Amino acid sequence: MDSLNPTLNAWAPRVLSILRIMAALVLLQHAFVKLFGFPMSVNFAPVGSLPWIAACIELVTGLLILFGFFTRPAAFILAGTMAAAYFIGHAGRGFFPIQNGGSLAIMYCFTFLYLVFAGPGPWSVDAQRSNNP
Repeated sequence: MDSLNPTLNAWAPRVLSILRIMAALVLLQHAFVKLFGFPMSVNFAPVGSLPWIAACIELVTGLLILFGFFTRPAAFILAGTMAAAYFIGHAGRGFFPIQNGGSLAIMYCFTFLYLVFAGPGPWSVDAQRSNNP
């Protein structure tokens, strides 16, 4: 397994970018459903409601994270939003996340918290901006 470490280490920054992009794309689905009823209109949020406000945050910060622009601040805001979503929307329904439906909120929270510390990876606007004087 040690012979794979140089290859894995070389790909780690690129895979970080892929994690960021995929997390943003999956998150954006939630914003689109709540705001636009696309691709399905199961959880359409009324304008001004708490889910609508969360969807607006998800849309703006999700797009920022998708492109890797202001990644760390956007990820910090999203980690907090997902923590709040868990405690407001799920924790009251039971202790275990599998029981209260909060597993996804927890995964988003810690994925975005990781991005606060790890950064966006090389395939990002942030990386391009820092490479250009």
